[in-house]
Amino acid sequence: MNFIETRGNDGIKPIEVPFSEAILNPSTSFGGLYVPAYLPKLEDDFLVNHVNSSYKDLAYDILKAFEIDIDEVEINKALDLYDNFDDASNPCPVVKVKDDLFVHEQYHGPTRAFKDMALQPFGSILSSIAKKRDEKYLILAATSGDTGPAALNTFKNKENIQVACLYPDGGTSDVQRLQMVCEDGKNLKVLGIEGNFDDAQNALKQLLASQSFKDELKKDNIKLSAANSVNFGRIIFQIIYHFWSYIQLLKQNEIVYGEKIYLVVPSGNFGNVLGGFYAQEMGVPIEKLLVASNENNILTQWINTGVYDIRGKELKLTKSPAMDILKSSNIERVIFSLFGAQRTRELMEDLNNENIFTMSKNETQIVQKYFSAVYSDDSFGLKIIKDFSLFGYLMDPHTATCIKAYENLKEKNLKCVIYSTAEWTKFSPTVLNALNENSEKYADKEALEKISSNYKAFLPQSIKDLFNSKINHSMVIKKDNIESEIVKFIRES
Repeated sequence: MNFIETRGNDGIKPIEVPFSEAILNPSTSFGGLYVPAYLPKLEDDFLVNHVNSSYKDLAYDILKAFEIDIDEVEINKALDLYDNFDDASNPCPVVKVKDDLFVHEQYHGPTRAFKDMALQPFGSILSSIAKKRDEKYLILAATSGDTGPAALNTFKNKENIQVACLYPDGGTSDVQRLQMVCEDGKNLKVLGIEGNFDDAQNALKQLLASQSFKDELKKDNIKLSAANSVNFGRIIFQIIYHFWSYIQLLKQNEIVYGEKIYLVVPSGNFGNVLGGFYAQEMGVPIEKLLVASNENNILTQWINTGVYDIRGKELKLTKSPAMDILKSSNIERVIFSLFGAQRTRELMEDLNNENIFTMSKNETQIVQKYFSAVYSDDSFGLKIIKDFSLFGYLMDPHTATCIKAYENLKEKNLKCVIYSTAEWTKFSPTVLNALNENSEKYADKEALEKISSNYKAFLPQSIKDLFNSKINHSMVIKKDNIESEIVKFIRES
């Protein structure tokens, strides 16, 4: 299978590229993104036949359906990394919490967040291709809190790879920050920036598109790639676990084959939702994707009105910081799937130039066939964390936003899977505020210990160790200095 560009081709870049090229060099014509030339339609019995499969076997068969140009040995090597999760046989369990409500726990990997589900195998494949080609790559990552730790973990000390990770100073939890700044790999550079996640992501996109920056890297024989979900290498692994959701409900005898389900996804950059959209297009019986936002509710506005308007909007810092995003990159891939390259380019250029785009009434209705959306505020999330703790389920503030969608957007009496994208340990002060129903300021270490002790909650050793780890990356810089600092890092390492 080859990959094509969401905004059409400029006559300079290849019209189609294989998977390996799309993930190594994700920059495309007119600032667009790579997508598959088509989505494989899986056989009607695919889901039933995988009821007793391991996650790795399921993942392998989905990757093979995409006909990616990666050696089977390398695919299996990458998928074997799921053996390092809490339960090798079930790296992302689907847990029943109510008769019609299930939580897909995606945080059982090394950095305790859902980004491990994609970045662990993606990092292995990308680095193996680079080594095989005898090429050196700089991997850029911009993070609102979870992509950074997962990218640094997967690429640490990998040959032929250097990583520059950008995070908004003050915009992540302490645990997330420590997971980044304490990394000691010699091929890693972590930079706090004065700004928010949108600033970090915009800087990443500008560098990916900058010919002068690429020319500077070329002096050291280094090529440029990215670990964010602008890279389809991330997205392809985010399709798989939506299949797993459905298969687990089949396995638990909660549904019969063909019965539709709702998926509820807390969303910031829309990559996780996009994976569900692709899974639906490939044959998973999904009634609708329910999108949960926080007070930065730009996605709710877009889905409900067809207007994506960030003019004069200030990013709000909330208790669910990984969702504190105004410019969600992956809506572009949905728009391309539904309306084609020309319309995608028109809308994205409107957004880039005017900070707004407006879809037609008909286009909006088409989007609404696939998605419904709602947002919740911090007070709702805190109440939900407390409410669910009373019957023994502890969730983080991002997962809590899903309950608003579960309660308000379901139109049919169908089973519902919500996605828990981070373990409570990543946001323990907020969780403790919710449990104690107060607004006291807790340090992360104090909150972790109190929750672990008082609520008998599992506290991973990797999280405990953070507070005794050496800080290796303390630099916080202005946005204008990002490029020069990255070039300096490359030449010094």
